[in-house]
Amino acid sequence: APNQPPAPPAIVSQSGGCGVAGGRMTDTRRRVKVYTLNEDRQWDDRGTGHVSSCYVERLKGMSLLVRAESDGSLLLESKINPNTAYQKQQDTLIVWSEAENYDLALSFQEKAGCDEIWEKICQVQGKDPSVDITQDLVDESEEERFDDMSSPGLELPSCELSRLEEIAELVASSLPSPLRREKLALALENEGYIKKLLEIFHVCEDLENIEGLHHLYEIIKGIFLLNRTALFEVMFSEECIMDVIGCLEYDPSLSQSRKHREFLTKTAKFKEVIPISDPELKQKIHQTYRVQYIQDMVLPTPSVFEENMLSTLHSFIFFNKVEIVGMLQEDEKFLTDLFAQLTDEATDEEKRQELVNFLKEFCAFSQTLQPQNRDAFFKTLSNMGILPALEVILGMDDAQVRSAATDIFSYLVEYNPSMVREFVMQEAQQNDDDILLINLIIEHMICDTDPELGGAVLLMGLLRTLVDPENMLATANKTEKTEFLGFFYKHCMHVLTAPLLANTTEDKPSKDDFQTAQLLALILELLTFCVEHHTYHIKNYIINKDILRRVLVLMASKHAFLALCALRFKRKIIGLKDEFYNRYIMKSFLFEPVVKAFLNNGSRYNLMNSAIIEMFEFIRVEDIKSLTAHVIENYWKALEDVDYVQTFKGLKLRFEQQRERQDNPKLDSMRSILRNHRYRRDARTLEDEEEMWFNTDEDDMEDGEAVVPPSDKTKNDEDIMDPISKFMERKKLKESEEKEVLLKTNLSGRQSPSFKLSFSSGTKSNLTSQSSASNLPGSPGSPGSPGSPGSPGSVSKSTSQMAAITTKGGLVGLVDYPDDDEEDDEDEDKEETLPLSKKAKLESS
Repeated sequence: APNQPPAPPAIVSQSGGCGVAGGRMTDTRRRVKVYTLNEDRQWDDRGTGHVSSCYVERLKGMSLLVRAESDGSLLLESKINPNTAYQKQQDTLIVWSEAENYDLALSFQEKAGCDEIWEKICQVQGKDPSVDITQDLVDESEEERFDDMSSPGLELPSCELSRLEEIAELVASSLPSPLRREKLALALENEGYIKKLLEIFHVCEDLENIEGLHHLYEIIKGIFLLNRTALFEVMFSEECIMDVIGCLEYDPSLSQSRKHREFLTKTAKFKEVIPISDPELKQKIHQTYRVQYIQDMVLPTPSVFEENMLSTLHSFIFFNKVEIVGMLQEDEKFLTDLFAQLTDEATDEEKRQELVNFLKEFCAFSQTLQPQNRDAFFKTLSNMGILPALEVILGMDDAQVRSAATDIFSYLVEYNPSMVREFVMQEAQQNDDDILLINLIIEHMICDTDPELGGAVLLMGLLRTLVDPENMLATANKTEKTEFLGFFYKHCMHVLTAPLLANTTEDKPSKDDFQTAQLLALILELLTFCVEHHTYHIKNYIINKDILRRVLVLMASKHAFLALCALRFKRKIIGLKDEFYNRYIMKSFLFEPVVKAFLNNGSRYNLMNSAIIEMFEFIRVEDIKSLTAHVIENYWKALEDVDYVQTFKGLKLRFEQQRERQDNPKLDSMRSILRNHRYRRDARTLEDEEEMWFNTDEDDMEDGEAVVPPSDKTKNDEDIMDPISKFMERKKLKESEEKEVLLKTNLSGRQSPSFKLSFSSGTKSNLTSQSSASNLPGSPGSPGSPGSPGSPGSVSKSTSQMAAITTKGGLVGLVDYPDDDEEDDEDEDKEETLPLSKKAKLESS
């Protein structure tokens, strides 16, 4: 049965335009999708329409018709054949096969429609509609057709040159039917027919009988499609296989015959790098190579229908490879000689290359083994000393040998990284760092001569696997992660980072060619992975070796991809929100290269621009206080004019809130009272909370001091924010007689959104006087700050709180980010101010 088509379509109901049996107009019950099975064994949607069943004179029988709902064209016209096996699946699918290798399916919108058509099919075939399949898979009529044949198989024509055409037709006609294929295969086996055909092949070649050779091609190709192991054993025997390949040289579709035998006997040479004493093993290797050649080069690319018939050929090759690996693995003398010659300094380069290539192919064959057999295979290689041998080979000058050794190493790492890690840790106790296996791998990665660094990319992937804690083992006595990472950072990390450190001694990369940039990008990719997965090991290394500062030199590279890799490395560090890293960044002023790159990028709206803004936005959203203060105190002058995004003004707002909390700890504690219940929004509860807060304030202010100096009262009242309703707050600011400041055109020359900011006069003076850290709002010398010479009169602690709120209130006009809706609660939490009702009570006082 064909494989199952997609589930019934979720089709929107529409009125149909074609009739159905019984004369009714089609409704959604008869709405279907038509599917056909393509060459890739996938179902193709042929269209949506309405199905009907009626007698078609041209087809002389009841038929299924599907007309497209779009234009009424005929999507399907299929006679309900009495002998065709129809299957009903999932209550809404009907599947069947028509002709050779042509499968169809109807997917109904409704079960009722599927049941109606199924009843019609069963009625034509005389079946009970309760069945799910109308016919057995092997036709009764087909069995009757072969009743006259003998039980062992059908009777084949005598194997003569004059009857080749008849034999070819018989083979071709038998392929569509499983029963015929079975009978034909039995006949070919029992009569030794293949060897007789190959004798005729020699006669045809001698007579240059091209027509006969073309018939033989079709016959032999058909025998392949019979998919019988017993026939393959005959065809692939030592005495027959070359003649079989000869038959397949004469493809009728080609103007000239191919020279496959000439290639196999003269061009392809069997190299016995280590003498194989077992003749059976040697014969198996020859046979496997030739059969693989037949599959890959001789046989035409099979259709999907034919490919299913060649499954036994695939299996034949597969099991041959398993046998070869097993026989070699059991031959201890062979493997001992192999590894001895690999590591022997007296072995010449050509011989060593052949040995390495053999070992590489040996490992490739092992991929066909079952997991338990593969375990035994690699354990045998490990016991034979494959890792020390690879270490010797990788230290040689021959690039081809090193390349093959790298492929072998990749098999080992993918199979068992722990085995490799254990070996390199043991050898570290005996050898210098320069000749450690991992360091050799790193050096080959660094010295890759390929302009595209194909080999370096492969080796970086292997290193990543080796240093990945996810595949490291932990036992009761020891932890592989702790031991190996300790080893790696002590003995190997300096080798990995050497090109990076050598290239970043100045303010810009000393070498900035494409290949160097690619290599440094690969190294940064691995270092970024380490930052994410290695915690304190990489942290100690970065801080002690000042790695981040050196990496950020690459921000000045002319290659954008390398500068972005450097930025990604820093972004990964900041993403950890680790204060050790943050203090290191601030102490070394490591935002300076990023800000420089941002300003140098100028008006270009590109990935660099977006990535840098995203990093600062992360600092703002996550409220990383130390970095926020560092950026504003040191880089605000450079960033204050960037107004096409609100990131930097948002950072400034965060910074000012921090200063307020530091200068007014009592205000911060009052905010925490609101924070505990900020999600309770019903009016009664809100008023109760405000009343409690107001009463607490009154108790604190019983000494009779003025809450706000008279001259500033109006200004401060207007500046009080309402954290619950930004709409009300904006309306209040709009009604007040404040100066409206239109945002300037941004640095890039792009049209800024026409946002408007509203500031009170006092607040504006605060913003425009921030030329240094000492002049920031809340500092003793800033205009309008509590206790400064510009403040009218002395104020109590409560007055200081109100002044701080005033400063904040002036910044409320900053436009919200469109993508910050989900953070409104967080912003309210961190920017809470006096509620509206509190303001009214202050005014009445």
